[in-house]
Amino acid sequence: MSLAVLKSRALVGLLAPEVCVEVHLANGLPAFTLVGLPDVEVREARDRVRAALQTGQFEFPQRRITVNLAPADLPKEGGCFDLPIALGILAASGQIPADKLGAFEFAGELSLTGELRPVRGALALARQAASSGRTLILPAANAAEAALVTGVAILPATSLLAVVAHLCGHTVIAPYVAAAPDSSPVYPDLADVKGQAHARRALEVAASGQHSLLFYGPPGTGKSMLAQRLPGLLPPMNDDEALESAAVHSIEGGFRPERWKIRPIRSPHHSASTAALVGGGSTPRPGEISLAHHGVLFLDELPEFDRRVLEALREPLETGHITISRAARRAEFPARFQLVAAMNPCPCGYHGHPDGRCRCTPDQIARYRGKLSGPLLDRIDLLLEVPALPVGDLQSAAAGEPSAPVRERVAQSWAIQLARQGKPNARLVGAEIERWCQPDTGGAKLLATAIERLRLSARGYHRILKVARTIADMNAADTVGAAHVAEAIQSRRGLTEFV
Repeated sequence: MSLAVLKSRALVGLLAPEVCVEVHLANGLPAFTLVGLPDVEVREARDRVRAALQTGQFEFPQRRITVNLAPADLPKEGGCFDLPIALGILAASGQIPADKLGAFEFAGELSLTGELRPVRGALALARQAASSGRTLILPAANAAEAALVTGVAILPATSLLAVVAHLCGHTVIAPYVAAAPDSSPVYPDLADVKGQAHARRALEVAASGQHSLLFYGPPGTGKSMLAQRLPGLLPPMNDDEALESAAVHSIEGGFRPERWKIRPIRSPHHSASTAALVGGGSTPRPGEISLAHHGVLFLDELPEFDRRVLEALREPLETGHITISRAARRAEFPARFQLVAAMNPCPCGYHGHPDGRCRCTPDQIARYRGKLSGPLLDRIDLLLEVPALPVGDLQSAAAGEPSAPVRERVAQSWAIQLARQGKPNARLVGAEIERWCQPDTGGAKLLATAIERLRLSARGYHRILKVARTIADMNAADTVGAAHVAEAIQSRRGLTEFV
């Protein structure tokens, strides 16, 4: 038989469309041709496959070899096609039986010795293989990751020889059995933060409704510590959320099975580019906002980020996803993250400090704060000043409230919101806000006064309503009262004064 057909998969965003690997041997001068829109990594498979076959003592056909990766208009990248190409050559040359190949999907990068190296996107490959009903053969190093998907049989292989032995019936590869999950995730504890009662309250409100939050204050007051403890206040991830988060990290190649169900926190440096933050590249890859999916994105020193980078956050903050379009490719990634940012009040960081050490001019402070646009700040729900700690609080040996009881209260608030409207308060839009967040008479009067005095936009008005609804849920109140509205206004009025 001079023709062999195998199944594999490409990676396009979070999807893994099926690729038909066709290998044909023809008479003529020896040649090895790859067609089907392969990129550089795929074209280099010719040399890896040739060396792996020869090292494994297989016969490399001295004929005209043509490998077609169909469909031809789908870009192919990565080293995952090495294994199906090598098996296709062996099947087309009659060295292995071809009648069993249709029951499998293959993915794996070959070393020159024939060993199988891990590939990125194993989770996406397994999700698509489950829908096809075929067994997935892939490198053993990817087995634990792929096994997170239910309903798919995973055969972990260590080498090309092991796969050939399985297909020939000599040594069968046992299906991978997923190990029992480890204990509960461990996060930094809120008890490490001394004092800062108002900041801790704002953090709990943000966690209870999945609201965005901006801390500002002088250096060393605990802004970063507070932000890093937010993931530990959120309820545990369910299986669907964990699978979505893991799929994004798998596409990027950074997923580790031991991180299963641990909410991610991403802290990019302020020198990050737009593509690094929201995703991009000639072949679209997820950025930091997608890697923080169902987790926390922490932006420290917020005004130091390039303004164009920050402006790119406006759409995903509202929609929860990002679409990256290129001339020949388009990919959509989820980006349902919780934004927490921190900044200093001025370039030196000590504006308003009790010891009066700040020497920044009003013009310098205005330029520094002006790096944050009004539309971006309008999308931030809570702003809180984190002042310098008094000496007594700093030297106190008393620990603050730990994360565990706070997480229980947050979980109760989430349960109330899911039972009432099926989503967190921060995701309410349009008519949902009018239906679920309307305050009582006292709250409505207070809110009307705030709109006039603080010159709130329609978006700012809606965000105050959503925060007030969250505070009411924290108090298990059915109606949004004046006290809830007052706290929500107080947590937002700084945005108007700050800019």
